[in-house]
Formats: sequence, C-alpha cells, structure tokens
Amino acid sequence: MVTDECTETYTKACIEIAEAIAGRIPENKEEVARIKKRISKKYRLPRIPGDADILQYLIKDEVENGDIKKLKKILRLKPVRTISGIAVVSVMTSPSPCPHGKCVPCPGGVEKGTPQSYTGLEPAAQRGLQYNFDAYKQVRARVSELKSIGHAVDKVEIIVMGGTFPARERDYKEKFMLGIFNALNSFSDSISEDLKTAKKKNEKAKVRCTGITFETRPDYARKENVIEMLEFGGTKVELGVQSIYDDILLKIKRGHGVKETVEATEILKDSAFKVGYHMMPGLPGSDMKRDKEMFREIFSNEKFKPDYLKIYPTLVVEGTELYEMWKKAEYTPYTTGEVVELIARAKRYFPEWVRVQRIQRD
Repeated sequence: MVTDECTETYTKACIEIAEAIAGRIPENKEEVARIKKRISKKYRLPRIPGDADILQYLIKDEVENGDIKKLKKILRLKPVRTISGIAVVSVMTSPSPCPHGKCVPCPGGVEKGTPQSYTGLEPAAQRGLQYNFDAYKQVRARVSELKSIGHAVDKVEIIVMGGTFPARERDYKEKFMLGIFNALNSFSDSISEDLKTAKKKNEKAKVRCTGITFETRPDYARKENVIEMLEFGGTKVELGVQSIYDDILLKIKRGHGVKETVEATEILKDSAFKVGYHMMPGLPGSDMKRDKEMFREIFSNEKFKPDYLKIYPTLVVEGTELYEMWKKAEYTPYTTGEVVELIARAKRYFPEWVRVQRIQRD
C-alpha cells in the first residue's frame, strides 16, 4: 500500500537528487546513479527513482544554460528513440472489420476488441486500448511521455496503425486525423474545429508533424485512396504485400493478387510516397526456396523495389484459421533457425539503399 507519507518522502528525495545534480553537473550516468543511490538510502526509499522522475523536478533557472542540454542528454532514456532528430509516434485506429474478410494467419479483430491483425499485446495496441483508440489522447500522451524522459519532440513522425485506414468511413478518417494534429498543436496553441485549420496551425507549432505513414492493403492504394492520403498529409505508405505469389495469396484468403501490389507500388511512387512492404515468409504453400526467391525478385524486378521492408515471419497465433491448420498438421511453421538462415541468405539481395525497419513483430 502506498501512503501519502511514502509519496511525500519519495518526492522530497527526487527534489534533493535533482538539486544535487543541478549543483554539480555529472559527467555520466554512473555518477548520476551514485547520487541517486546515496540520497535514496538517506530517505530509505523502497526503490531508486528513475531518470524520468528526476527530470520533472529539474529547475532550468538553477542550471547554467550550457549545462541544461548536457544534463538532459545524460538523463534521457532510450536515446535511440530520437537518434534521427525525429520522434516517432504510433497511433492506433479503433477495431474495424477488414473490407475483404479475415486472412488465414490474421489475429485480432472486432470480436477480440483489437484492431485487425493485432493481438492487443503490442505496445501501440495497448496504448490504443488504454485511451479507447482516441487519436488526440494517444498522441498527446505519447508526446508528453517522450518529453518527460528527455527527448526532443519538436519534430514528430506519425504512424497510423490498426488496419486498412483508407477503407474506413470518410467522417472517421477526418476526425482521426484532426485528433492527431490537434494533439500536436495543443502543446503551443488552441485546438481547431476542422482539419484544414489544424494542419495550417501545425506549420508553425512547437511540435510539428514532419511526416505521416499509413498502413493499407495493395487493393486500397488506388488513385482515389492515394489522393486522400496526400490530403491528410501522408508521406509514406506501408503495403501489406505478404507474398508475391498468387497461389499463396489465394491460399491465405488475402483478397488481392500480385497485380494489385504492382499497381499500388507504381501509383504511390508516382505520387512521391516512400513505399514500405510488409512481407511474411513461411506462409502456407511456401518454402525456403520460394521465400528466398521472393526476396530476390522484389529487388531485381522494377515493378517492386520498395524503399523499406518490415519482415514478419509467419507466426501461429491461437484463434486464427492458421492455428486450426497447425493443430490438424496441415501446416508446419519455420523454426527459429530456419528463419535466421532464410533472412541471412535473403540479405545478399538487399541493395544498400533499402532499409529493413523490422524483423518480427513487437
């Protein structure tokens, strides 16, 4: 049980640690740890305060201008989050049925209370659930969290996740995007009633949007979808390609073929979007040889050549049709060793300009 006295003691200790650090700027995190340990022992704290707790008690006026940046850099948690100078914020849309139905390996969905293709255990999905999938609340909370642990949040890249965004109703999409821009603008300005005004305000906001990524299916990246994503401020699109073999796409009930992937890639590139592919080696009907050839084909055929990849080796998740196939011995997934071997072999086909953003799910 946490009493008011415990909370008060903890706060006092955090303030004293912050004052000690401000009075004599540490050279590194090890020195910070020694200060925290000494003062925590003095107050008999049950745990040593985290850097995020200390940061909120640092008073700028008590630290020399040249030292405040150095100090925040030392205390900053997970520096890789903003190593590029841009804070990436994922926003999850509410659960909604996929327009074509459900793919064989696909988890989640409206009946599970999670966005389609998400288990609900992913960090972004959990944040979405926590804030009832409200775009404003998700963005506001995530930016505030990053700021509290010492990250610069003046430039933010948004990733809209949660399924096929272009397939949603127009009213929902406008409201969702308005929530995103209002959340960013709320750190320096008032919120707006319409998306056009909110986007205009963001051009001079303290927390500016530098890019927006949308997830979609190849058959929902037609010309009208692309025009709309541009209108919303889109700069990147991640296509759920999964495979470049029509027989496999048919077997997993994907609802589109390779033709749609080729057409979507061309339209998006012609519209100045960066294009990412989600690929799933190990799908039913595939094997190591075909999957290796798939990666070779993606980067040797001009019809494909994405700017970046996310590789999701097929997983058997309970509650999916694939799980039932696995139980009946109709499907055998790759072992971890086979996945490692496949990706190691496929890597030789990846050009220098391509970025592999992820291998495996969160």
